Amino acid sequence: MTTFKIGSRGSALALAQANWVKRKLDETGLNADVIVIKTSGDRFFDRTIQSLGGKGIFTKEIEDALLEREIDLAVHSMKDLPTELPEGLTIAAVPEREDPRDVLVSRNDIPLQDLPKGAQLATGSLRRKAQILNYRSDLSVVPIRGNVDTRLQKLMEEKLDAIVLAAAGLKRLGQQDRITEYMPPDICLSAVAQGALAIETRDDEPSRQAVAFMHHNPSFLEVTAERAFLRKLGGGCHLPVAARALIDGELVNLAGMVADTDGRRVCRGRIAGPTAQAAALGTELAERLIRDGAGEMLAGLITGR
Repeated sequence: MTTFKIGSRGSALALAQANWVKRKLDETGLNADVIVIKTSGDRFFDRTIQSLGGKGIFTKEIEDALLEREIDLAVHSMKDLPTELPEGLTIAAVPEREDPRDVLVSRNDIPLQDLPKGAQLATGSLRRKAQILNYRSDLSVVPIRGNVDTRLQKLMEEKLDAIVLAAAGLKRLGQQDRITEYMPPDICLSAVAQGALAIETRDDEPSRQAVAFMHHNPSFLEVTAERAFLRKLGGGCHLPVAARALIDGELVNLAGMVADTDGRRVCRGRIAGPTAQAAALGTELAERLIRDGAGEMLAGLITGR
């Protein structure tokens, strides 16, 4: 019997996600093994995400292994996957999305609005930094890298007051009891495709058909709208760009945000329309924000102005 090789990063969260896919395949009578692949984002953990180039730093080596037939499928956090895939690869399934919200985890269980002036809040995300400073410019937002467990440990060891994480990661690791507060979208809108998984395969391979049963179309439509928004802006997942789509029957409601890195300028917008036009709606919302000044902000960030 064929054994499908699943490529994954080696973090606890990535392995939890890959092993979930493995269990789903096992339940259908298919054999699967998880193969750990170290990405550039994992190797250079002492450098900022932005200094590594942003796009594809957690996926490129895994996609290379797919193309070289060292693995049969890959499990990614969709938010890490660039909006343009290498030729010959496809997203074969998007399972049902986990909670896409950002959450605050604070040392003394203090919510964001009650943190004292000058409190140290850590995040590795320019998107989170910009939105939090827009809401609380009196906080000290400091950088942090590492997997979920490492960040939780740093919260205590480095005397930080709070950190911001993805609800999905904590829930998939069974650590949702650490959550102090779920961040409302008008304060901290989530990253494009946050909480969603992407199962990537080669085109027209048996593995593509093997994972099709895990596909959840509402989740796929949500991330389609969000990724189209990001694609039009020309940004990667590590720029201060956010989007969240919600499916309501045959309608998709999409909120989008672009900010400068210090949170002084924030462009927000909303759009709604038929789910059949999910990608077009994402593009249209991005065009609206570009006209409102988002393009200038992103261009300045990319060029370092």
